[in-house]
Amino acid sequence: MGLFSFLTREIAIDLGTANTIIIHNDKVVVDEPSIVAIERSTGKIIAFGKKALMMHGKTHENIKTVRPLRDGVIADFQSAEYMIREMITMIGSQNTLFPPALKMVICIPSGITEVEERAVKDSAEQAGAKEVRLIHEPMAAAIGIGIDVLEPTGNMIIDVGGGTSEVAVVALGGIVNNTSIRVAGSDFTNDIVEYMRKQHNINIGERTAERIKREVGAAVTDLENPPEDFAVHGRDMLTGIPKEIKVNYAEIAHTLDKSISKIEAAVLNALEMTPPELSADIFRTGIYLAGGGALLRGFDRRLNMKTKLPVHMAEDPLRAVARGTGIALKNFDKFTFLIK
Repeated sequence: MGLFSFLTREIAIDLGTANTIIIHNDKVVVDEPSIVAIERSTGKIIAFGKKALMMHGKTHENIKTVRPLRDGVIADFQSAEYMIREMITMIGSQNTLFPPALKMVICIPSGITEVEERAVKDSAEQAGAKEVRLIHEPMAAAIGIGIDVLEPTGNMIIDVGGGTSEVAVVALGGIVNNTSIRVAGSDFTNDIVEYMRKQHNINIGERTAERIKREVGAAVTDLENPPEDFAVHGRDMLTGIPKEIKVNYAEIAHTLDKSISKIEAAVLNALEMTPPELSADIFRTGIYLAGGGALLRGFDRRLNMKTKLPVHMAEDPLRAVARGTGIALKNFDKFTFLIK
């Protein structure tokens, strides 16, 4: 067994639009932003992950930053392959004489096409994977939350990621019905950028909008423990001079209302399509929330008001999908729902 483990390395990858998480030996070994920096003149990739994110929005004409994934799928094949390969090397203890055969489980959005599935597999194989299986994000989230997905009990999972929001009902080791919409965390960020421009005449970058979302982001306008107002720095659109304004959580909640309403509509649609026996289960078990977008203050309460069902937040929602992918890796042959 010692020799076998020396020749094979098993890794689980949550390949997200915003962040990529790699699990090896039941531990999160890589948690990096899904972004690369490229030198335009040579086409050479000069940075990835946190280092590339630091450059984002601050580059000169010879450097561009690229997010290889858009809406949960690979948009730039070459950058994605490089990013996966570099992140795998971050695991450490690479044997250069006998590189280990990589066995991977990668999670993907449930609404992607066969062509997009193939792109994920090809990228992994180009990065050195010998055996690749794919798992749908809602299923990975359900496993990561601690639900026994093989039981004949219906559970509803909502995974609000960076590029897609997945709403699925799982039972008996399969997805009974699912709705995958391309409205998620990155749309919340774009909504904030647009709002600051129209309402406050101030231009801000994506990174600043992300900070606003983290500091004062909310899904409802009446929080019990409201966060303090947040000072935003950007460029005045009238004078061109940098300036500071303060924003509060209530105006951000109004800003995000339209995007959150689309997610609510997807949830109601999924509930409508659920067979009656599983609906009875969901009435008892409630709805489970995972993904970074679910961290918006009051998001669970808003869903509860809309559906009148109990809403449970996953423990560490950001890593629930990655945890589930890691458990699927350990049950590589037992879980028949893994896509070959």
